[in-house]
Amino acid sequence: MILTVGSSAPDFTLKTKTPEGLSDITLSSYKEESSVVLLFFPFAFTGVCTEETCSVRDDLSSYENLNAKVFGISVDSPFAQEAMSIKEELNFPLLSDFNKEVSSKYGVLYEDFIGFKGVSKRSAFVISKNGDVAFSWSSDDPKQLPDFNAIKEVL
Repeated sequence: MILTVGSSAPDFTLKTKTPEGLSDITLSSYKEESSVVLLFFPFAFTGVCTEETCSVRDDLSSYENLNAKVFGISVDSPFAQEAMSIKEELNFPLLSDFNKEVSSKYGVLYEDFIGFKGVSKRSAFVISKNGDVAFSWSSDDPKQLPDFNAIKEVL
């Protein structure tokens, strides 16, 4: 079941990959510092996922002005995510939930997605500075994008 507003956000550490190498991103390191927007998506390099990440890329300053960090999360390897990030010139980190633990904890993992086991549902969460879920949304329709205006209103 998806995490609900008011829940304590499960902490995690996930890998991101840049040309400088692999590094870890830990959710709790942003506590008391900034809000965090988590955008789960099914697969790197697919049409709607590219549309979503590029939309955020083009509007990242809005999130920064609201003192929020944005992270994309999928079960792709950090190496595939890096290739997508470079190709699409993304300006925010993509985090690899390759082991599917975070998607499971947040309740947004498909058991079966067009024959693939364990793929993240398109979902969005806002984690407040105190570590609670302030916004929670998920769709079983991978073509449906989150309401970015609603996310910004919560921030």
